[in-house]
Amino acid sequence: MNTTAIHTGHELADKVALVTGGTKGAGRAIAERLKRAGARVIVTARNPAEENLDGIDFIAADLSKRLGTQKVIDEVNARFGGIDILIDNLGSSETPGGGFAALTDEDWEETIQANLLAAVRLDRGFLPKMLEKKSGVIIHIGSIQAKMPLYESTLPYAAAKAGLVNYSKSLSNEVSPQGVRVLTVSPGFIQTTSATRMVERLAESSGTSFEVALQGLMEALGGIPYGRPAWPEELAEFVGFLVSPRAGYLTGTEYIVDGGTVPTI
Repeated sequence: MNTTAIHTGHELADKVALVTGGTKGAGRAIAERLKRAGARVIVTARNPAEENLDGIDFIAADLSKRLGTQKVIDEVNARFGGIDILIDNLGSSETPGGGFAALTDEDWEETIQANLLAAVRLDRGFLPKMLEKKSGVIIHIGSIQAKMPLYESTLPYAAAKAGLVNYSKSLSNEVSPQGVRVLTVSPGFIQTTSATRMVERLAESSGTSFEVALQGLMEALGGIPYGRPAWPEELAEFVGFLVSPRAGYLTGTEYIVDGGTVPTI
C-alpha cells in the first residue's frame, strides 16, 4: 500500500457521501466532518436544517416510507452517478412510555421501518454501483440499546437496532470480498435535541421533572463511567476515520462508542 496517499486533510476529495438524518445532531456533525475531509456530501431528512448547511446538498424525504427511500436513491443516482460512502444514520424513537402494554402494532411497525428497513432499502439501492467499482463504505449507526434495551419507552427501537447490527454483519460477510466495507457504530447516550425530547417524554409519562427523568435514564443505562454523554462531534470524528483510507482493512465490525456504559466485554 502506498502510505504517502493517506492523509487527513482532503483524503475524501474524490468521494461522494450520503448521510441520512443528516440535518441535525450526530448526522449533521458527521456530514460536516466528511465535508471537511473533502467529500461531496448529500444529506437527507424529512425537513430542511434549521441552520444553513453550507456546501452540503439536501434531499427532503421520509425514509421511513418505501417511496421516500426510492426518491433518494433515484435522485442521488441521477445527479451524482452513485455514492462512495453511505452513512445510515437515521434513527428515531417516538413510542410512548409504559412498557410493552403501551405499544401498538403501529408503534412497532413505524419504528422498525425507520430504524431498520430504511437502511436495508438504501443499501440495496446503492450497493450495485459500489460492487461494480469494487469500492465503497457503508456505516450503519446502531445503538448500545441493541445490547441494553430500555423497556420503559424504547423497546421497539432497541429491537430494531439489534436487527440492524445483525443485518450489518451479514451484509459485510457477503460484500466485503467484493471490495465494499460494511461497519456498525453503536453509540450510547449522545447529547442531541432528540435525546432531550426523549427525556421530556419520559418525564411527562412518569409525572416527574426533566432532571429526575434524565437521572433515571442514566441509571437505566448503568451509568456512564466517563461522566457525561457523548458530543455529536466525537462520534463524527470516529466515523470520519472509519470511512477514510486509514481504516481500509476494517470491515464487519461493530464499534461501541459509549463512554464505558456497556459493562461487559
